[in-house]
Amino acid sequence: MHDGHRQRLKKRFLNEGIESFNDHQVLELMLFYSRPRSDTNETAHLLLQRFGNLSAVFNADPRDLATTPGVGEHGAVLLSLIAPVCRRYMADVVQPRGEPLTSPAKAIAYVKPLMLGRIEEVFYVVCLDSQARVRFPALLSKGTVNEAFVSPRQVVSIALQHHACTVLLAHNHPSGDPTPSTADKHLTHALVHALESIGIQVFDHLIIAGENSFSFAEADLLHG
Repeated sequence: MHDGHRQRLKKRFLNEGIESFNDHQVLELMLFYSRPRSDTNETAHLLLQRFGNLSAVFNADPRDLATTPGVGEHGAVLLSLIAPVCRRYMADVVQPRGEPLTSPAKAIAYVKPLMLGRIEEVFYVVCLDSQARVRFPALLSKGTVNEAFVSPRQVVSIALQHHACTVLLAHNHPSGDPTPSTADKHLTHALVHALESIGIQVFDHLIIAGENSFSFAEADLLHG
């Protein structure tokens, strides 16, 4: 019975795409690949009952997902991959690898997808080459809603690890207000000083708050 249902759902996806699926069918289809011989329909409904909607499921802590009956470790890993993969995909669509970040506007367009759906504060160190092309977007810190913990030593280590010539710093304000706090300014100056002391320039420090953003470079605040 399960095999026939699975084949029908897979065939429907191949013929019609995901647009014709409701939320529980999306989860049901995904869980086929972590639960090859189980009925995933009930598990999909349990996930939506527990977390509320697809975005909440995909942004949930893997440990919480794993405790939902029928999910397990493999299912939790699979579901937890969706949001970060989507963020990386969208960033690459906006700014394909190999194209330089030549302005704060381009940098903002690249960074915004990396912040999509975040309910906690996160801090990125985007390592750039000598032509301002992205080498690697490193997620350095996940904090609470109000703070992320970042040290100059960590940022320098990441920049050296990825052979950065220039660094783009970025974090989000889940509150929706991109205005930099006093702590944001102090951190920026400390990071700029630490990186420049080893010959690595800071392209910008961006704060993303939904559709709003703030550029330290445009505000001439990178160096205090």
